[in-house]
Amino acid sequence: MSAYRNRRTIKPAAMDPRSVVDRDLILSLLEDAHWAPTHGLTQPWRFHVFTSPEARAELGSALVEIYDTLTPESVRDDAKRAKLVAGPERAPVVIVLLARIDPKGKIPEWEELAAVSCAAQNLMLSAHEHGLGSFWSTPPAACSPEFVQWLGLDGTHRALGLLYLGRPLAGNPPPRSKRSPLAERVRWHDPAS
Repeated sequence: MSAYRNRRTIKPAAMDPRSVVDRDLILSLLEDAHWAPTHGLTQPWRFHVFTSPEARAELGSALVEIYDTLTPESVRDDAKRAKLVAGPERAPVVIVLLARIDPKGKIPEWEELAAVSCAAQNLMLSAHEHGLGSFWSTPPAACSPEFVQWLGLDGTHRALGLLYLGRPLAGNPPPRSKRSPLAERVRWHDPAS
């Protein structure tokens, strides 16, 4: 079976926080992402990579601060706050996925967001082929204009969440998955043959 059918989400809690992912491997994964389809060759994807424990701790702190800014105190959830810190602590690599949208460009925003989504899929499939687990997470704090601003970017950027990468913990088999029958999702418009 191909990576398309075997790849599974591996959340940071199931990643080995002590494992190190070589920078050259990260660059190879990003290069695979960079070859995603892109209308007009705009290549809208942008990646901000956090690998050191210090950088990941700073990221977690910023996410909690943004969560607190965006969430009224009366409905703040301590478990959500803890997850915003725990993910970057556990995963050895955190990549922020962003789309750069040209406000005067001819390509609609939805197509640019779709291109970045294709880049994320390429990255996760490549990570799987290299024995890494991946998890694409989209908490509101990590998809907010405030987070884009924290990254030092302008309003032409859209944050599409966090992609966590790491080696799965030993003895932790990937979760099993199944799909509903494909026939339920396909409608043929050709005459029957």
